[in-house]
Amino acid sequence: MWKLDDDRALVVTADFITPLVDDATTWGRIAAANAVSDVYAMGGRPLLALNLVGWNREELSPDLLADVLIGAQSIASDGGFVIAGGHTVDDPEPKFGLAVVGEVDPNKMLTNAGFRPGQTLVLTKPLGIGITSTAVKTGAAPESLVTAAVAEMTRLNAEAARVAVAAGATGATDVTGFGLLGHLGRGAKESSVDVTIEAAAVPVLDGVTDLAEAGVVPGGSMRNLESIRDQLDQGEVSDERTLILADAQTSGGLVFGVDPDKADGVITELAASGHTVAAIGSTADGTGRIRLV
Repeated sequence: MWKLDDDRALVVTADFITPLVDDATTWGRIAAANAVSDVYAMGGRPLLALNLVGWNREELSPDLLADVLIGAQSIASDGGFVIAGGHTVDDPEPKFGLAVVGEVDPNKMLTNAGFRPGQTLVLTKPLGIGITSTAVKTGAAPESLVTAAVAEMTRLNAEAARVAVAAGATGATDVTGFGLLGHLGRGAKESSVDVTIEAAAVPVLDGVTDLAEAGVVPGGSMRNLESIRDQLDQGEVSDERTLILADAQTSGGLVFGVDPDKADGVITELAASGHTVAAIGSTADGTGRIRLV
């Protein structure tokens, strides 16, 4: 964070991904939404971005790259920020993302060290993107699941961030590559709280549970679970459900803490704007433990 004055600070982030879908424009939209997510996770808004492109010019046409950029531009238009050029390098495996400059009120900034004891935890998107992506590669993903996953990945976290800040949240993280357990586990440690997650309350994309039970789980999600084991009390929750909680997400939602009396209003407001949102647990004084119930 670079503080400009008492009410304004700049935040900077960058991210890029390899293709998750066949359609170039959709890939551009997903990658752009994913890249700006860190700004929203801090309670800010993106102002300016630069394209980051790795492109195999021998195998992929410039027209295909133009479609990727058009997709990213549509996300910029939705988010009210400017994409001002960028940089392209030769790369045998295509990659695309953004470097992003955003603005945040330093007095209201959300951080993963800002969770407080006694809060209700709210998650703003369903889990299962990593499992869905693996199923796409093996041909096991139903079309309805792919459509739902793309809709979630291209949904900006702007409204979720606005509602969180308005409700007085101070702690938040977006749920991306380390999964819900990984990102929330880091937040719990940084905030010196313990977390209880009601596993059945966590929203999951329709069809993902069946895939997990069939063993369609990416290696990254399994590594996420192993990396959090020393913080985790799995209780009686099934192995498949626990793996879903560790599933690696692309452009996932926000998880933030609010006072219990604010939770219903937050959920109602976000649900009205189309979010699949739920209260998934609570925080208490502690040392960073996660308990599943």
